[in-house]
Amino acid sequence: MLKKLLGLFMLSFVFVLAACGGSSTSSGEGSGQKEIEFWQIDGGEKEEVYQEAIDRFEENNPDVNVKMTRISNDAYKQKLSVAMSGGNPPDVFTSWGGGWLKQFVDQDKVLEVTEDIDKSHFNELALDNGTFEDKVYGLPLGLSIDVVFYNKEIFNEYGLEEPQTYKEWLNIIDTLNENDVIPIALANSTKWPGAYYLMNFASRVGSPELFESAFNREGKGFDDDAYVQAGEYIQEMVKKDAFNEGFNGVPYDEGSGRQLLYSGQAAMMDMTISLLNDVRNEAPEFEEKLDFFLFPTVEGGKGDQTQLGAATGPVWSVSKNTEHPELATELLKELTSEETAQQYTDRTGSLNAISGVEPSDEFAKQFNDVVENATHLQMPYDQTLPPELAELHKDTTQAIFGLSMTPEEAAQKMEEEAEKALE
Repeated sequence: MLKKLLGLFMLSFVFVLAACGGSSTSSGEGSGQKEIEFWQIDGGEKEEVYQEAIDRFEENNPDVNVKMTRISNDAYKQKLSVAMSGGNPPDVFTSWGGGWLKQFVDQDKVLEVTEDIDKSHFNELALDNGTFEDKVYGLPLGLSIDVVFYNKEIFNEYGLEEPQTYKEWLNIIDTLNENDVIPIALANSTKWPGAYYLMNFASRVGSPELFESAFNREGKGFDDDAYVQAGEYIQEMVKKDAFNEGFNGVPYDEGSGRQLLYSGQAAMMDMTISLLNDVRNEAPEFEEKLDFFLFPTVEGGKGDQTQLGAATGPVWSVSKNTEHPELATELLKELTSEETAQQYTDRTGSLNAISGVEPSDEFAKQFNDVVENATHLQMPYDQTLPPELAELHKDTTQAIFGLSMTPEEAAQKMEEEAEKALE
């Protein structure tokens, strides 16, 4: 009798285990729900726009749960690289396209989606940044440009006008310093904010063809005199106290650099238009004081203000080892739908990379006008170059800002590495 009872008990126990553990999907819940893990870097209204796109996707796919995780921009690249190398990446992830996405494509870790999309749905330049050898691996939602934001109240108080030339910019810096106002807020511990200065100055001195020549190994290199001169302009600004004290140790994500701008301690900040989303999230009352101008020209330079620093982002991609490639691709489509793009533009003041979606937001309209009049959009070097060369570019530029390396030394190091990485 005891044996029979024990046998019945064991049989019941097996049934209980089967009910609890069952065959499961990626969610491990045994409920029939499929889970898609989604990593992105944006907060505020942008994150809310993404969540609403997810809600629409889940409504159309009731057996799917999307788990969105926000990771700070400064930590994101390393975290995703570790996940990719460890074979455990998210199903859907964000990038900026370019060389940084290409490294994962070259490692066969990104799903090709060429046949699943309509290319005409996207801005051609933006889509190109996620396309390699005519195969699409990343779908862009946003298109950003780099401008110099400024506090209109401070400019009005000291009779300052938007500078057109570098010389005019230096005069503004002198005036602000004389009145104990930090001219420019810079948070450069993660190096990419300062890299915009080198890219912009190089474009103003040598025109955008300078980078194309160096990158494609077609004559001029990264040791060209125009790159040296760009570094000299940066060091001149540092020596004239253009930036806040300790700028090379200030992280961007934590927001202390932006707080200098919001509080009126600093008058300007060179940043992508993503700053507007930060303002609306962190200090909405500051928006009425905010305006922007384009990076000034330099005397004798070949570039002009119609040549802009730009970036794509977010660019959405699917990991090749996802258990749900069709569903993950459908999520990409919802994240780049016309409805998502319209909300993204209207609520965050950002530009979008979707054809035919026009902004109604006043700031976005101004940004859009700038892009409409642009003759060249230069994607960031660190998102275009191979990873090792991109890191060297940021390291040497930060050293130029820190006055620990001469512009000539930085240019030479870049060219030596480029000879190995690009030829």
